Amino acid sequence: MRSFGIAKRIPANGSACRTLAAVFGLMAWMAISSPAAEPDYGGLDVIRVRPNFYMIAGAGSNVSVQIGQDGVVLVDAGSEAASDRVIAAIRKITELPTRYVIDTDADADHVGGNGKVAKAGQTIFTNALGNANFGNAMTNGGAASILAHDSILRRMSAPTGKKSEFPVESWPTEAFLRNRWYIRMNDEPIEIIYQPSAHSDADSFVFFRKSDVVAAGDILDTTRFPVIDVANGGSIQGEIDALNRLIELAIPPGPFIYEGVGTYVIPGHGRPCEQLDVVDYRDMVVIVRDVIADMIKQGMTLEQIKAAHPARPYETEYGTVEGSTSAFVESVYKSLTAKK
Repeated sequence: MRSFGIAKRIPANGSACRTLAAVFGLMAWMAISSPAAEPDYGGLDVIRVRPNFYMIAGAGSNVSVQIGQDGVVLVDAGSEAASDRVIAAIRKITELPTRYVIDTDADADHVGGNGKVAKAGQTIFTNALGNANFGNAMTNGGAASILAHDSILRRMSAPTGKKSEFPVESWPTEAFLRNRWYIRMNDEPIEIIYQPSAHSDADSFVFFRKSDVVAAGDILDTTRFPVIDVANGGSIQGEIDALNRLIELAIPPGPFIYEGVGTYVIPGHGRPCEQLDVVDYRDMVVIVRDVIADMIKQGMTLEQIKAAHPARPYETEYGTVEGSTSAFVESVYKSLTAKK
């Protein structure tokens, strides 16, 4: 806020006093109403969800950012093309190093930036002895850890004899086989909960229990109909089961509804949500699934079902991405007609 001086004496008459009062009134109004300059995040949108929790949008997938005394924990790193901007945005939020990158699935818009973002971070292990070779001896060369379910590691590393689309430095450095894993960072329990056969066969929720935030990955996408990758193990029933699990994890506000929104849910793409948003999304998926299932019982082909527009009541909200409606209807059809 700048201060202004009066260069010459103003006569003490009513007009001059009113003028002076108006000047100071305008200065006070400008000081109150002029917002502080927003940092330039390189075209990314940074939303403060909790005092210690942010969401970065526009980097491919949404990137969740938890901050505390131990450093930074990220959920997803975004695309490779956006990784430099993600790193710059995190550094404008905090000077603390990134310690963990946790992956929710194996899609390129979520994990493509793993390598660069992890290298811009720092391992949780300290080099107490000052050994110059310490960093090289670490699993990730002294960079932040990349943590994911084993299904994500298998998808990213590719089957034997095939070439992976991701460089080795982007692969998870820590992988787990159980359906639930956990770490404690920044005095907060963090659960990674595997969801089989949902968006694909490699999906996880990340639940920050103290912050009361769940990063849902592409199981929830408010910008379009669910993308169900049937070829990679996704299924409509697994998607519904995962959404039901997400609803169970999230808690709505109450009994004092004016004290907050309850649990925040960060989707893979789109705006932060509340539990009731997830309920509405789940209900939409179930209704469209049931309509298509009834059409299949009537003997309708896939093309006939598409022509009947079973998702039409929801196309205005979720069908704006080109091809989203058709792809969703087709994935539901294939999932329901697949041989058990």
